[in-house]
Amino acid sequence: MTDFQQDHPDGVILTMDQMSLYLQATTARVWYPKGQRPTVLVSPQRDCLHWYGALALHSGQEVALNLPTMDSEATIHFLKHLLIVFPVQALLLFLDRAPWHRGEAIRAFLAENPRLQLIYFPPACPQLNPQEHVWKAARLAIGHNHSRLTLGTLRQDCAHFLDQTLFHFHWVEKFAPLNIGAV
Repeated sequence: MTDFQQDHPDGVILTMDQMSLYLQATTARVWYPKGQRPTVLVSPQRDCLHWYGALALHSGQEVALNLPTMDSEATIHFLKHLLIVFPVQALLLFLDRAPWHRGEAIRAFLAENPRLQLIYFPPACPQLNPQEHVWKAARLAIGHNHSRLTLGTLRQDCAHFLDQTLFHFHWVEKFAPLNIGAV
């Protein structure tokens, strides 16, 4: 086991996850003038967008892509994107154990890209993944009580939110400086 930060002082530690954002708005609490009722337009369609995202723990930078599916091929596409966004840095990526995050195609990709290391969270522990909090913030800002009529508008608004927001969570500072080893 090696100390990632010691071995790679310029390395980047990220956490990764996916979310589906639906055109059909979800309702949540909302402030409105007394005596008036809020109106939320609801689409009968269950069309959705799939997002892959990775949060750089030290900077709060979010890297996100809208991809058509959540499978091994899309995962590899996103991993390639991370290698482009961080062109020279070693990457340590924490992620869950979704079936599309493992398997022969992923192992082959990692063998070809040694500056990328994966560490899997324990099973059934989404609360350990800071990326989940990014998705929660995105759903609050974009997914609840909205009246977007097209997936294109929803995609654009979500991309803008993710691109323009730095995500700093008070407990990330406690997590990020740990001596995290790769196996």
